[in-house]
Formats: sequence, C-alpha cells, structure tokens
Amino acid sequence: MTPQEKLDVFWAVDMMPHTKGLEAFFEPASVAVIGASSNPTKLGHAVLKNLVEGGYAQRGIVYPVNPKAKEILGHRAYASVLDVPEPIDLAVIIVPHQHVSAVLRACGQKEIPAAIVISAGFREAGMEGVEREQELVAIAREYDIRLVGPNCLGVIDTFTPLNATFAAGVPPSGPTAFMSQSGALGAAILDWAQAGRLGLSKFVSLGNKADVDEIDLLRAWAEDERTRVILVYSEELRKGQEFIHVAREVTRLKPVIAIKSGVTPSGARAVSSHTGSLAGSEQAYQAAFRQAGVLQATSLESLFDIALGLGYQPPLQGDRIAIVTNAGGPGILAADALERAGLTLARFDFETIKALRERLPDTASAGNPVDVLGDASPDRYRFALTTVTADPNVDGLLAMLVPLAGLDVRAMAEAVVSLERETQKPVL
Repeated sequence: MTPQEKLDVFWAVDMMPHTKGLEAFFEPASVAVIGASSNPTKLGHAVLKNLVEGGYAQRGIVYPVNPKAKEILGHRAYASVLDVPEPIDLAVIIVPHQHVSAVLRACGQKEIPAAIVISAGFREAGMEGVEREQELVAIAREYDIRLVGPNCLGVIDTFTPLNATFAAGVPPSGPTAFMSQSGALGAAILDWAQAGRLGLSKFVSLGNKADVDEIDLLRAWAEDERTRVILVYSEELRKGQEFIHVAREVTRLKPVIAIKSGVTPSGARAVSSHTGSLAGSEQAYQAAFRQAGVLQATSLESLFDIALGLGYQPPLQGDRIAIVTNAGGPGILAADALERAGLTLARFDFETIKALRERLPDTASAGNPVDVLGDASPDRYRFALTTVTADPNVDGLLAMLVPLAGLDVRAMAEAVVSLERETQKPVL
C-alpha cells in the first residue's frame, strides 16, 4: 500500500460517526493518570501534580497508574487501570507511543468513556506514526471511547476545576473557551491568560485530532452556559463543509473567533511537519469563515483583543459608535478605522450636543469624535463619556486617552470602568 493509500484509509476511519458526548473530559468524577510519575522531570508527574494541586482532587478521585509505584503525591498507585476497583470517567495517557495502543485497549476493557493521549509519535512522525494513529482510532471506535489527541497538551475546565495538562499554572476562570491544534501555542495562551489578560472557561489542546476535533467542541461549547466566546486555533480543517454548517449554527448563539495558520506555501510546509496536517489556501479559509459567520483574527494579539471585547462586554445592538478622546489625531484615526470596519460615527441628539458645548471648553469639539482636549480633568472626561453614552443614537463607545503630562490617568481610567459597569452598551 502506498503512503497516500494509507492516508486515505486513515481518513476513512477518522470520518466514522461518533456516538458519545464530551462531558467526561470536563466534569469527570474520577481521573486515571496512566504514566504518572514521582519524578518531577517527567510529564506524568506534571499532569498528576496539576490535578492534585489545581483543586480537582478536592472534588474528584485521582488514580495514578504506574506498575513500579505504590503511591505518588499521596495517592495510591495502581499497576493498571484494570486494577482500579471503582469506575473511571477519564484517562490521561502519558506513556511511550509504542505502549499507547495497549493502554487504550485496557481503558476500553475498563469501560472508560474518554481518554486524553498526550503521548507523541503518531501522525506527525511520518507514515509509521499514521499507522499507529489509525490503530488508536480503531480501538477507540471498538470500545466507544472519545479521544483527545494524540500529541497534545491536555484539557482544562476552570470551573470544575480540572487541569489535565502538563502546562505550568492554571488560568483564571472566565467566559472564553479555547481550542488549539498546537500544544505549544496553547501553553503560550495559558501563560497569557495567567497574566490576567483573559479568563478561560475551558481549554482543549487538540493535537492530531484523531477523534475529537473543532466540530465536536463547537457543538459542545454552543450549549455551555459558562462560555460566551469560542476561540479556535487551527492548522487545517479536514471536514470543511461540516465545519461551515456547524459553525453557522453556533455563531447564531455566541461568537466564534478563529486564527488559521498554514495559509501560505511556507506555512503549509511547516504545518505538515508539525502535526502532519494538510493545509489549504488563505482565500478558501477566508471564504469558509465568512460563510459560517466566524470572525477571523490575523494575529494572536487581535484574537485576544476580539475575545476581550466580546467576552466581557454586552452585545453591540447597532453600528453607531461614539468616540471620546483627549487628542484629535487619534480620534480621527479611530473614525477611519471604524468606517473601514463597516461601523458608523453616531449622530448625537441636539440635547447631547448642547450639554457638551455648555460644559466643555470653547476649543473642544462637541461633535463626534468628542475631543475634550489634552488638559482635560477626570471630571470633564467622565462627563463627556457619560453624556454621549446616554444618547439614544449611540450603540457603543470607544474611549481614548493619550497619557499627557499632568493628567490623572488613573482617575480617568476609573471613570471608564465606572461607566462600563453602569451602562448596557459596550465600552472599549
């Protein structure tokens, strides 16, 4: 059989229908860490430590599995999952790739419904890896096991709390769920979140996507009450038409933001060597995301900016935006950017313009953008913010501030935060 024929067989197996949901990945009553280790340098130690110290051990049961240990991190160890007398909801597998199939089969015999395979050495490693991954898929189908990975970082649910990864630290809870095909990129995102820049509800490192993929998670997270925004990092979408169909339904309920790599020839070659994926053209993905109502980010920075705006602000009910600034130039640039994005500058009511003219200096601008001038006090800035936001012709506010010498920047920032808490309109 040629390499291409082997890939065709792999995809055929991979396309078989799934029969179970994903609840066991996020709210398991018990977790077995297969390959758990007492050696702090091993991934099996990091995963077990995250489960124990991340709070999961206070609500669920953790079973370390290691044939050479009696106890790890204060928890009794077992030689095999088959030796655990109680049911197990989730298995995290961190063993050398040549042993993963046997371990997964034991999980099937134990009737474990879900497994995370962190181990690498599968499709990303060439044709022999493809065959190993195909075998994993066949075992998972035989025993009706849902599978995340292989070659992944793991899964996090901050509300459970569950940290079944080997990443350092736990992100704060928040309204954003993130799925990533890259484990290393996922680790960087978790680091960003831990710095207080974004709160996460769920995190899944998809790895090679032998079973669970973006479509499965879109379906699951569409119904998740703790998730307001879904973020997607993908290197390839094998089931493009199904993704468009599902995403179109999900985006009617909550925003989906995607960043797609491997859209240039150089990027496509890098993707192939990274996760063994087949990439597509930039134009094709742009069209697919547009059809599905998915917002496409062009960088990690823009991905997080959009997530912050949609995750922590009320929905924008119209396209009429007010700008309040203490410097004319940035206000003009913002007006240009809004128009390019398909938004409009709000036309203020007569009463709004009158109130602004009465309180602002003569040289200030009472039109939109509102320029309160560089010497604005916190009170003047706060007045302009609250006045234009109350205007019925305004759907959202963009607050801008250049930190000029002599300004009480903290007080002016607090004015924006105070307004944000009082209004039902988005304030950025």
